[in-house]
Amino acid sequence: MALTLSRPARRRLRVLGFLSPWLIGFSVFFLYPLIATVYFSFMHYNQIKEPTFVGLKNWRYVFEQMPLFGPALWNTLWLVVVMVALRVIFGLSLGLLITKIKTGVGFFRTAFYIPYLAPPVAATVAFVFLLNPGSGPVNEILSKIGITAPTWFNDPTWSKPSLVMLSLWGIGDLMVIFMAALLDVPKEQYEAAEIDGAGAWSKFRYVTWPSITPIVMFAVVTGVVQTMQYYTQALVAGKIASGVSIGPGSVIQPGYPDHSTLTVPQLVYQMGFQNFNTGAACVLSLVLFAIAMAVTMLLMRKRSGLLAAED
Repeated sequence: MALTLSRPARRRLRVLGFLSPWLIGFSVFFLYPLIATVYFSFMHYNQIKEPTFVGLKNWRYVFEQMPLFGPALWNTLWLVVVMVALRVIFGLSLGLLITKIKTGVGFFRTAFYIPYLAPPVAATVAFVFLLNPGSGPVNEILSKIGITAPTWFNDPTWSKPSLVMLSLWGIGDLMVIFMAALLDVPKEQYEAAEIDGAGAWSKFRYVTWPSITPIVMFAVVTGVVQTMQYYTQALVAGKIASGVSIGPGSVIQPGYPDHSTLTVPQLVYQMGFQNFNTGAACVLSLVLFAIAMAVTMLLMRKRSGLLAAED
């Protein structure tokens, strides 16, 4: 006897069928890795022998006995706050500038976007050589105009600002996103503001900003998530600036100079794939995940509060 489903049941199955690609992807690429990370954070596992349960030992080790966890967490949070804020401000400023240019828009748009297409390793290598304190052209130009140039990636005080400068050099992705948002603002609202006597700042504050706020929130949230995973540029810049040659089988110790460019993702790699301490690496990964989720929820809650206030 054939099984007959009710109409609501058929509707639920149809919806489930449409959702199945997302559900499979979510389960395989997010839910399962998250559960496995939580599981291994309570285990002693060196990727060779069977994992054994150790309770909170890995958590106590990370928070109480790992000397580099504090500097790595501080550097990561510093980059999240400074780099994300400056990238949003700089990208929005470039978008505003290019949308106001009357001639040569294509040239300037291409010129600002091309650096974003450079591979991260190649871009970092070029940037480190440009800021080389001994032979870099940037320091030579600064010395000719009477400015004492810093040592950039060789100075713990300037290493993180140098990474921020590198990220601003490749700002083309945010520039294009903000340009699209700015061009989508209705011109009728600008015309109405001009009739009311609004100046440039008033038009930006009361017309442009409310229209592009969702895009700004998108840029901030994605920037926070990406910066929490900051790895390649900091690692490459530190190794090149240190002058240490990297050969086959060599073990990379990140963070040069004085652990100022060490980030939590670098520590995760070091603990998991160099020290084979999978439990501690999973704890560090969960800390990153918790911070990223907390910051994202805070930003989304603030955005919801602003929308409620506007209504």
